[in-house]
Amino acid sequence: MRYLGLDLGTKTLGIALSDNLGLIANSYKTLKFDNEDYESLIPKLKDIINEFNIKNIVLGLPKNMNNTLGYAADRSLKFKELIEKNIDVIVDMQDERLSSVEANNIMLMDDVSRKKRKEHVDSLAATIILQNYLDCKKRG
Repeated sequence: MRYLGLDLGTKTLGIALSDNLGLIANSYKTLKFDNEDYESLIPKLKDIINEFNIKNIVLGLPKNMNNTLGYAADRSLKFKELIEKNIDVIVDMQDERLSSVEANNIMLMDDVSRKKRKEHVDSLAATIILQNYLDCKKRG
């Protein structure tokens, strides 16, 4: 089964896909949208879900470092509800603390330019979120 990993921001949605066995996450793309216009993402997500026969989405939950939920987490939880209301798919939440920091550090180690890092940080963060979820599932 293939999984779709999502890293939600205020203007971008990073997307990752798993392989057919649900073992390895790969960066897919980043969708841009007007500030917090999450409704506009639904048709695009439907297309991706149909194209890759996705049954399960893993959405990053940006918890605070002290494990509390703030504004960003609330935004992700509302997006989860929006997806579930409009698309017949399971949405699991995955702690995403420091995923964007990790994504930036990976690209810095690979000497990726600042412009390229900005273009790819969201999809790489989605990849990290999805891979963490898949690894937890394997340990199960």
